[in-house]
Amino acid sequence: MEILIATGRLAENTVRKAVGEKADVLVADIDIAAFITPKKLIKAFQEAGFSKKYDLILLPGLVAGDFSKASDELGSRIRLGSKHAYDLGFVLRFAEEVEFSEKVPACELLSNVQKEMALELIREAEEEAISPLTLRGVKLGGRSRMKVMGEIVGAAELNPADLRTKIEAFIARGADIIDLGASLNTLPGQLWSTVSLAKSLTYIPISIDTLDPELIKEGIEAGADLVLSLNSTNMETAGPAVAKADVAAVIIPDEGNSLESLVRNIEAARKLGIEKIIADPVLDPVGHNITESIVRYYEFHRMYPGIPLFFGAGNVTELMDVDTIGVNATLCGIGSEAGASILFTPEYSDKAQGSIGELKKASEMMQLCRIRESSPKDLGIDLLCIKEKRRRPDSSLPEKLITARASKSWRADPAGPIRIRIVPDKIAGYGGLIVAEHEKAAIAGESAREVMDTLLELELVSRLDHAAYLGRELEKAELALRFNRSYAQDDIF
Repeated sequence: MEILIATGRLAENTVRKAVGEKADVLVADIDIAAFITPKKLIKAFQEAGFSKKYDLILLPGLVAGDFSKASDELGSRIRLGSKHAYDLGFVLRFAEEVEFSEKVPACELLSNVQKEMALELIREAEEEAISPLTLRGVKLGGRSRMKVMGEIVGAAELNPADLRTKIEAFIARGADIIDLGASLNTLPGQLWSTVSLAKSLTYIPISIDTLDPELIKEGIEAGADLVLSLNSTNMETAGPAVAKADVAAVIIPDEGNSLESLVRNIEAARKLGIEKIIADPVLDPVGHNITESIVRYYEFHRMYPGIPLFFGAGNVTELMDVDTIGVNATLCGIGSEAGASILFTPEYSDKAQGSIGELKKASEMMQLCRIRESSPKDLGIDLLCIKEKRRRPDSSLPEKLITARASKSWRADPAGPIRIRIVPDKIAGYGGLIVAEHEKAAIAGESAREVMDTLLELELVSRLDHAAYLGRELEKAELALRFNRSYAQDDIF
């Protein structure tokens, strides 16, 4: 395919560097590429005297106008390329596979196309995967995607309304399995009603999290699909009930977490007639032999490749004062290589909120890596939330500068004060509403821009310095929602 890239004088060098030998470059008689018009494009093309016919001419992504007549005159399809010149190399890779748009910049179009292609590949792989264990239609192990289990800590002590909200939130964030945690304070009958309610709210598998034999039996009677956990301390008392009900069980090692005790407990479970077995070699936190525990996973999976593995990612994230996004992605990659089938997280602490969604996307990334036999990059989906994959070109300082300084004076706005706060979306776990309260009105919106525009439209702001201040605070509030942080007006973000 013969491709021509149209640009302006200021972006010429960046465009040529990004394009390389993949396309020819046409420089129009204009500085800023986004201001190219059909007439300027035709004139530049004629003056350049190109001898070849081009199948496709790509304009800068921010160009506006109708280029249909120019397309007829030049005998080429004219479409929008990327908004930024440095993305052209990425865009050109898809030139023969994707029909670019006359209205949507190629970088935006490809972002959606590549994501859909990636998700479709994951769906197809999951449908075709053969797994050793299936719970309510959810495949575990084999070539299936690693599944995310979200634990609701202290679930048995929650009132029905709060439990319903938690379950809905975990499912919305991507949980494949809901784990109901019982504490030492759980009373007889509580776990039964908790499991029953959970089963009535969702069709995804429900597990119970306790070592107490009586609570295990109670949860099984209520219809739990999975039991966490069995070892030598409760195997003889709870094991027969697990085997009789034919529910799945996570088998853990005894104190010390040795591989030998895990194998012994699995053999004991099989002797009792428990067939649906998931092994948990136990992932230890950083600072407490995490490397040794990862080796334990690897060795167990090598010995018993047909047994699904439980991987407690939350054991690590909950005990690290580090943003969970990168940690969860890395743990997911390690889990994938070690044969993990279930990725477990409780989202218990504030700093670990969002872990379910992070692990879900990371599990999809690792599934794509397995399918494509590649590293987790350029997949169409990613976990880049703060850092950027391709940096925009840096600008230089003007020759003449005025040093900025904050004003020391302050005057109240005659239109009145405005209080800003946020109301997070408790179901999705991210996003929500920004609320700006004035004595005359309360405005709620999802973005800083729409809230500020409404304040101005209602004439609730009369001073430029107040408007500038509100703009800063509203943007901080929007960022707080985006990154699932708390917000307090005038605090440093």
